[in-house]
Amino acid sequence: MNPLLDFTGLPHYCDIKATDVTPAIDKLLQENLELTARLLAADQPTWLTFIQPMEDANEKLSRAWGPVSHLNSVMNSPELREVYNDNLPKITQYYASLAQNLALFNKFRELGQSQEYSILSAARKKIVENELRDFRLGGAELAVEDKPRFLEIQEQLAQLSAKFEENLLDATNAYSLIVDNVAELSGLPEDVLLTAWEAAKRDERTGWKLTLHAPSYLPVMQYADNRSLREKMYRAYVTRASEFGPSELDNTSLIADIVRLRHEAALMLGFADYAELSLASKMAESPQQVDQFLQELAQRARPYAERDMQELRDFAQTELGLADLQAWDISYASEKLRVARYDFSDQEVKQYFPESQVLPGMFKLIHTLYGLTVRLGKAEVWHKDVKFYDMLDDSGKLIGQFYLDLYAREHKRGGAWMDDALTRRRKGDAIQTPVAYLTCNFSAPVGDKPALFTHDDVITLFHEFGHGLHHLLTQIEDLGVSGINGVEWDAVELPSQFMENFCWEWDVLTHLTQHVDNKGSLPRILFDKMVAAKHFQSGLQTLRQIEFSLFDLRLHSGAVSGTCSALQLLQDIRKHVAVFLPPNYNRFPNNFSHIFAGGYAAGYYSYKWAEVLSADAYSLFEDNGVLSSEIGIKFWQEILAVGGSRPALESFVAFRGRAPSMDALLRHNGMT
Repeated sequence: MNPLLDFTGLPHYCDIKATDVTPAIDKLLQENLELTARLLAADQPTWLTFIQPMEDANEKLSRAWGPVSHLNSVMNSPELREVYNDNLPKITQYYASLAQNLALFNKFRELGQSQEYSILSAARKKIVENELRDFRLGGAELAVEDKPRFLEIQEQLAQLSAKFEENLLDATNAYSLIVDNVAELSGLPEDVLLTAWEAAKRDERTGWKLTLHAPSYLPVMQYADNRSLREKMYRAYVTRASEFGPSELDNTSLIADIVRLRHEAALMLGFADYAELSLASKMAESPQQVDQFLQELAQRARPYAERDMQELRDFAQTELGLADLQAWDISYASEKLRVARYDFSDQEVKQYFPESQVLPGMFKLIHTLYGLTVRLGKAEVWHKDVKFYDMLDDSGKLIGQFYLDLYAREHKRGGAWMDDALTRRRKGDAIQTPVAYLTCNFSAPVGDKPALFTHDDVITLFHEFGHGLHHLLTQIEDLGVSGINGVEWDAVELPSQFMENFCWEWDVLTHLTQHVDNKGSLPRILFDKMVAAKHFQSGLQTLRQIEFSLFDLRLHSGAVSGTCSALQLLQDIRKHVAVFLPPNYNRFPNNFSHIFAGGYAAGYYSYKWAEVLSADAYSLFEDNGVLSSEIGIKFWQEILAVGGSRPALESFVAFRGRAPSMDALLRHNGMT
């Protein structure tokens, strides 16, 4: 039996082959098209006779395609990439044609105006409302002669986004640097050197192999005393997938095509630009409101950013002899300044965060807040480093499961993310257990020592686990608004950013930390230094996020034309927002996969938008005790449990008792 067509349990990763993909997808697409035809020919639509069968069919397609898409991200191979790209247009065309189907749209409208609709649950009413909105945004009301072009645009955009991500992965993998003399690597931590030595050894080379993957690249930029080495690595990193490398991996033309096609699609639907189209399903009311929000935040942050940069320049000149601070010096000088000011380094802190302590400590926090227990479970995995966990409630009942893939690999895309493998829903008398993928790109264990995490790594892990909890702890039983489904994009970061706050709490870190060698807990004096340094360069970091958010928003608001490229737009925004300008060869847009390949188009602002919500939500814990199980259960009930069954603002007000305020965000970032 084709393993992609077995829906009795979790994916069979040990059995899936590239040759399984096309037969499975073709079979399911054919079945789904036949089902759609039957449903359209039927009489009065009801939930059980119309929506339920469609949900069942589309979930099967999602459960077959999901593992393929996931493997393409975490275990990329030429064979898998080929079948993925062969089938992506078919998947895209199927969903786009559904969204354009006026007869299907009319069936939903018929149900929405029926007597049955009035007695549907709030969750089911929200699903119908969302479907009607999505039909309009999907082109159902377009003129018949316009629909083929709109469908063509959707297919082209899917292919261009996939190609963008492939180019970035290939460009990252294509670069490596062998260093023969260890003296040139002065300043690099021992574990980084050992990893680099092992990497060279695997290639049957002597010396130390440096790459552009985060566990190799970031320590070089932060610790390497060799300035020319930092510059060489920096240039290679910021010019990935650009005209400075192989032409077949250059994303420049893809960016232009993606922006042009998105704009054309928006105009066809009656929107002024793609930003308006994107915000039609988000919390924010208009691109103007988002622009104003970002500019107000930038105005608040700028004085702090200017102070941060001047302080860094002065330190670099007087203490490091760097009279002309450059982009490849920023991380290095910042680390030296942090050590000088706060008397600790990231490398010192890292020794207290072995994976073997961090994971149990994080699970203990979940038990304290929500009464949940996490334990190792059993499932087929795609790589030996992947772990699988069960999540149980206080009665011992299984309520969720998740895969944990923590380490960077050559054929795994960068970054960190959460995705759903299975979503909670009712199936007859049973409830389908939700299952999540949690993926990071941390340094792997070296020798006989466990993996060591920086404090930033721990924050990233908590962030993704927050997304995971949003998916796993839902109590909604209807697929369309269960977990993160149906949650406005600019609110979906609330639970993830909320979790980050616990990484700064002493009562949490005491259970997360144990020195890898002497087994001692994190000293209180070191913790106090970390907290004192919490807002270190927060002004610079905030402006950087705003810079990217404004670029994304204005890029999709028609700011790019024949006379202004995406790169020129970013450079113009930097002149008005940034307090430090990178070199002209920096090609950040060419590797900005969030907006060109990751679903954040005209939505990157959501990180800051949701940070207002998360900081304000966390302030209720601060007022009542950060480990309050009472407030934890309330957060579960009003935010995590309800999924997308009601507007995110309603959920926030139900939890917090009032509308959100920016004050907590500014305080949490030391900008008050």
